[in-house]
Amino acid sequence: MCHYTLQDTLALREKLKNINQLQQDIDAQKPLQSALWPTIQEKLRIDWTYDSNAIEGSTLTRGETWFFLREGLTVEGKPFKDFLDARNHAEAIDYLYQVIQDKRPITPGLIKELNALLLLGVTDTEAINAMGERIKKPATPGQYKSLPNHVLQADGTIHYYTEPLQVADEIEELCQWIQAHLNSQHPLITGAIAHYNLVRIHPFDDGNGRGARILMNLILIKKGYPPAIIRQEERRQYLATLNQADNGDNGPFLIFVANALLKTQQVIFDDMGPGNK
Repeated sequence: MCHYTLQDTLALREKLKNINQLQQDIDAQKPLQSALWPTIQEKLRIDWTYDSNAIEGSTLTRGETWFFLREGLTVEGKPFKDFLDARNHAEAIDYLYQVIQDKRPITPGLIKELNALLLLGVTDTEAINAMGERIKKPATPGQYKSLPNHVLQADGTIHYYTEPLQVADEIEELCQWIQAHLNSQHPLITGAIAHYNLVRIHPFDDGNGRGARILMNLILIKKGYPPAIIRQEERRQYLATLNQADNGDNGPFLIFVANALLKTQQVIFDDMGPGNK
């Protein structure tokens, strides 16, 4: 269970204090801005979809994502898969709210369902074969990987994810850990550690990063917080803090996610009225 150990620091406690205070301010404003809330929710849905897909290489701009999700029209010259990813991600967010409404627990089956939604209509995924050549292989939405999906890093080293035979047990362990901690510690901590571990396991051929961010935000939204939207312009720092967690120090990643949540909260608070800016 070493991957689930909390690196508690004074800096993290201070971030959590700020998150709680800002959430109180938002919750106090909500009843006064009930007519505005659906628009704020739609903005979050578009931003979350745009940034999460951009981190994974989507070429759509935020404006193109907004136009496609609102009007259903594609933009000439952009890969069809990028629009497919945008639609799937937005629908996975909608499904997430249904999961919360139905009070469904977080289980391996639910994690598979979310992956199947993210990869709906995707026919193939990129892979590297034993010869080191980049190839395409048939997509398997909602199914655990059958072959290793290790990745070559920028420094030339190979990062090893969980071996396929160990995935089912590790996802079961992850879900049990989430259930044990969902009500006993701050959801930012539970969500961020769950996020890291889903990325660490990398259980699917594709959609692991997007799925990890959805899992984290499912936990946050379940407990009354907005999503921590990780911005594509912070991708380098995001990957660097995940790497630090791989090396045994998840403190920087927890702080990074806390800052992402604070930014989302501040955007919501500012959007609730000119007097809040």
